[in-house]
Amino acid sequence: MPNAINDSGHVDDGDSKVIALAEFALIIGGLAGIIVLLPHSLLWGDGGYRYVQLWQLMMSGEVSQDKYSLIGPLFSAPLWLLGKLYRTPEWWCERYNALLFAIGLLVFYRLLRDHLPRRLLRCFLLLLTFASMFANHLLFYYGEVFSAMLVGVGTVLLVVRRRGWTPIVLGVANAPATLVAMALLTARRVWDTRRLRLAWAPLAAVAVILLENWIRRGSPLNIGYGDNQGPRTVMPYSGLPGFSYPIFFGLLSLILSFGKGLLFFAPSLFLPVRRHLRALSERTTVDLVGLYGLWIAFVAGLVLLYSHYWSWSGQIFWGPRYLLFASIPASLALAVRLHRPDTSIRANALTLLALGLSLWVGLNGAVFGDGPASKACWTNSPYFYDPLCFYTPEFSALWYPFVHPQRLSAEQYVYLLYGLAVALYLMTPPALALVRQLVARALLLARSSRHGDVAQGGAAPTPDGPHQPSSPAETAVAAGRARPRVPNSEHG
Repeated sequence: MPNAINDSGHVDDGDSKVIALAEFALIIGGLAGIIVLLPHSLLWGDGGYRYVQLWQLMMSGEVSQDKYSLIGPLFSAPLWLLGKLYRTPEWWCERYNALLFAIGLLVFYRLLRDHLPRRLLRCFLLLLTFASMFANHLLFYYGEVFSAMLVGVGTVLLVVRRRGWTPIVLGVANAPATLVAMALLTARRVWDTRRLRLAWAPLAAVAVILLENWIRRGSPLNIGYGDNQGPRTVMPYSGLPGFSYPIFFGLLSLILSFGKGLLFFAPSLFLPVRRHLRALSERTTVDLVGLYGLWIAFVAGLVLLYSHYWSWSGQIFWGPRYLLFASIPASLALAVRLHRPDTSIRANALTLLALGLSLWVGLNGAVFGDGPASKACWTNSPYFYDPLCFYTPEFSALWYPFVHPQRLSAEQYVYLLYGLAVALYLMTPPALALVRQLVARALLLARSSRHGDVAQGGAAPTPDGPHQPSSPAETAVAAGRARPRVPNSEHG
């Protein structure tokens, strides 16, 4: 049944209040589980450096000269202050990204609820929560969640209200390397709107980045990454600084590798979806094709940039760390295909496969992580860490729990069971629909086969030879078939 715009301007898709409440409860329960049940890590990797910068600023007013941006951590300052009153600053800052993500989901809903079918929108939010790379990132204090959510929200604002560059600029300034991705996003927006003046937006992000460099390091051009390079390993291009990795191998690795490839960590990104988006755009009040195009442009920029970076993998981190933003368009593509199933059995089977893998990505990232797999790769030899954990399926964070089962806490088991229940809820309708399609196709083929047998030869021959008419009626029918057809004289 096509979606319609009702008198209040809302998109009506025959939604049920009971279903709506149930799905909101699932989302809230998942966020609560991530915040309360799962273990968080504040002082791991880059997240630890970012928190130390914030701690120095809040305790002594000292502005760190470290290379990581302070823009994202500054937004967690209210949580740090709250920690002085209740619990600790560390406890609250550990959950900063999860709370930021929850706010982002709320903003997505508020911006799109009057423009998209509500069930489609809730499915999108459910997939972001339970079937994306966000589930793992929310357990740390890294900066990718801040950048991804602000750019995601900003692009929705651009499409819905034609203003949203401020959050995009802040999100990009928090990760200066993403300027390349912002340039592609801006170029796509200029192309869609034919407004060349929008080209100022990347310049605003550059200005914010230069200002932070000046305040913190005394020079607008001092980005703090002068000595940035990795250790020497068995990999032929390791140990080189900056953007030195061959882009061809970087692209292959970021897309196809078992431990870091988007094909495994964001499979829905590769689903054909533009036809579905166009059909939905005709029945809704938002340009879904344009929104999806902006998101894909940003992802393309990230992939092109980081495929040339020496640390394209994000190093010791679960999945393709720098490509977290890809989860947003991937979740939208999957939600749209679930909302508008295809007539093709093959297409619907592909959608179901992508849904199952995406749900495992979310559960794996939230419950299992990459700790045991990384430890196994490192124990064998740091020299062979990259080829083992990045390229070998048995040591991929996604599949290592099947190779070496992990011991989970009671809280992790609770979240795992809850996530499996949500997965069952999401997978049952498309799975049943696919089964019905397969049964209908099988019945159709069987019926066609029977009709074909009758059309080709009528009754089957007897073992003793050709079939002989057994009744006067059958004899008459046979004679009628053999009689030559005479044209009707009335019609010439």
